[in-house]
Amino acid sequence: MTRKFTLALAIAALVLSAQAAFAQKPGVEKLYILNCGEGVAGDISRWSPGVNEGKSMDFVDTCYLIKHSQGWFLWDTGIPDAVASMPNGLAPADPKAVTWRRPKTLAAQLEQIGVKPADVKAMAVSHTHPDHIGNVEMFPQATLYVQKAEYDWPAANNAPRFKPSHPVELLAGDKDVFGDGSITILSTPGHTPGHQSLLVKLPKTGAVVLSGDAVHFKDNWDNRRVPSMNANKEQSAASLQKIADTLDKEKAQLWINHDKAQRDGQKMSPEFYD
Repeated sequence: MTRKFTLALAIAALVLSAQAAFAQKPGVEKLYILNCGEGVAGDISRWSPGVNEGKSMDFVDTCYLIKHSQGWFLWDTGIPDAVASMPNGLAPADPKAVTWRRPKTLAAQLEQIGVKPADVKAMAVSHTHPDHIGNVEMFPQATLYVQKAEYDWPAANNAPRFKPSHPVELLAGDKDVFGDGSITILSTPGHTPGHQSLLVKLPKTGAVVLSGDAVHFKDNWDNRRVPSMNANKEQSAASLQKIADTLDKEKAQLWINHDKAQRDGQKMSPEFYD
């Protein structure tokens, strides 16, 4: 009888262990799309040389919060939350560029889904333009993944682009963040010296490439246009091809960061993709 009881306990323990292993299946669990800014571009020929001269366009700025089995990962941080208190938004020095507003703060959106900034253990930014790094220091404990070429690129007055105290992992190419192929940083230089994009493999939605600013809106993608202000035209074109090859290989969707028409058709946080 004792032997049977011991065997039953052993079987029960194995079942519970298998259930726990299944529940903790490695990889990405879900992805939230966060509103990290809305704005109006004064003249989109700035991004599409030779066409759209004088044409205005609505832009959005998007961040992505990803729940991985090993923890929370944030991609881009958007316009600074402080802009939410500016009645007229944040106007650019160049009237052709984007006047940004912040209808929802990043902090409020995280709170809505029950995530504290301290819960985010890892993060990355596509590049260091202000509309992508505005809230990096909301997560002072999170390891920041950034290309060394971007980290070393001097800002105005040769100032560093991040606080030297912020934990960082400097990259020199692609990076499998969690070692399981589910979140891969793709080196896509050109817009800036160390620009990067992100490949995310969701269990039901499938593979998605988050563009960063390798491309700004769908018409530019369809026509492979390179903005005149990009740091390197040849690198930009090569990065667009790398993204296209990745989309083909992974049968992935391309989610374009600033494309309002695309984002308007997506599920926004607190809804999520899994």
